[in-house]
Amino acid sequence: MSAPQEHNHNHNHNHDHSHDHAHDHDHDHDHSHDQEDAIDEEYLTQDDILEVDDAEGYEPMDDDDEGEYAEGQENPLEGYEMRPSADDENVMELADDSVQGFFDHGEPVYAVAIHPKDGTIVASGGGDDKGYLWRSDTGEKVFELDGHTDSVTAVAFSVDGDYVASAGMDGKVRVWKTMTGEFCTAVEGPDDIIWINWHPKGNILLAGASDGTLWMWAMPSGKFMNIFTGHAAPVTSGCFTPDGKKIVSVSEDMTCIVWDPKTAVAEIRLTSDDNRFHGEPITAVAVNKDSTLAITGSMDGKARLINILNGNIVTALENHTDSVETISFCDVLPLAATGSVDGNISIWDVQTQRLRHTLSHDDAIVKVQFIRNSYLLISCSVDKKAKLWDVRTGQCLKTWSGHRDTILDIAASSDGQTIVTASDDGHCLVFKP
Repeated sequence: MSAPQEHNHNHNHNHDHSHDHAHDHDHDHDHSHDQEDAIDEEYLTQDDILEVDDAEGYEPMDDDDEGEYAEGQENPLEGYEMRPSADDENVMELADDSVQGFFDHGEPVYAVAIHPKDGTIVASGGGDDKGYLWRSDTGEKVFELDGHTDSVTAVAFSVDGDYVASAGMDGKVRVWKTMTGEFCTAVEGPDDIIWINWHPKGNILLAGASDGTLWMWAMPSGKFMNIFTGHAAPVTSGCFTPDGKKIVSVSEDMTCIVWDPKTAVAEIRLTSDDNRFHGEPITAVAVNKDSTLAITGSMDGKARLINILNGNIVTALENHTDSVETISFCDVLPLAATGSVDGNISIWDVQTQRLRHTLSHDDAIVKVQFIRNSYLLISCSVDKKAKLWDVRTGQCLKTWSGHRDTILDIAASSDGQTIVTASDDGHCLVFKP
């Protein structure tokens, strides 16, 4: 089955982001912010950043404050049977820190998501053209997310967890009721779908596609709401802002657009015409909890901090030597993480715009994600390992082994007590902090 190019790192540092997706974004260079020439190569001062509400009480990190997850605990599930071995029986068994696993895909698993309220309910999607709903405590398959005719590249639960959606390279989005497995609707329209994102306050689903478009539907009815056209290449990343009032998307065409979800109008457009912005394909974007700031990352290893209320480029965040693949904002501190093919994760202070820590894996970083309402960050890599970090100190609290190939996705339960990974080896594994 086709392997989604955005995950296909070729497991090396080349990562050529061509995506095999001929995103046909209509590149209209109507960029109202191109000519902020007065800034003249200078970045805006800190005064231009809106204060981050959650930064109140922000204090320097205390090196000996290791956090509640720092102490290792005995694994209560020590006796669990490890996943079936694909190796020769005379080859020594690899280290496996997982407490459970799900092995039904048998092909690369591209996406994994955990229910927002129940950490035992997990969705996964893979190269077998299927998604599954399964339990992280028992490994039991609950039901199959069937009906796709190509690789399932994205799975996601609605904000309250009532619905689960799967999307794939066949251009289809399919939605089920999480609790009963009842099939609700199938919608299609875009080319192969790279990512999906549920609205933070309601049952509206957004999808970004390789043909340069974004589509939005009301669920579970599947009623078409809007199409967003303005990119001229694959929409590599995007999301609703946490307040639900805007959409931010980025593309291989080197544009970042802030959209009005109701009208599909591009309110802010940043392009490579502005020489302070990216000059290489943009690979990732994230938005802070207050819906005021975004960080974009590109193939040349550069990141930009943007005020998405006025379109100002606040500063350059440059510490990587290869493509920035993944970005995440912390909910409780004014910090953000960027992860790169160079094997490093940079922790940035978005108030001072300075680098706080550099964290490392032994190979390309595939994904970083802050655990909700915490200072803890999870990461996964081509090095087949997942890690848990305290970003206040830069300390690695846990390293989890168990996969035999690149980890392509990672998710954490809302309480941070369950971590699930998806890998090129065809397995999903469950880890406990």
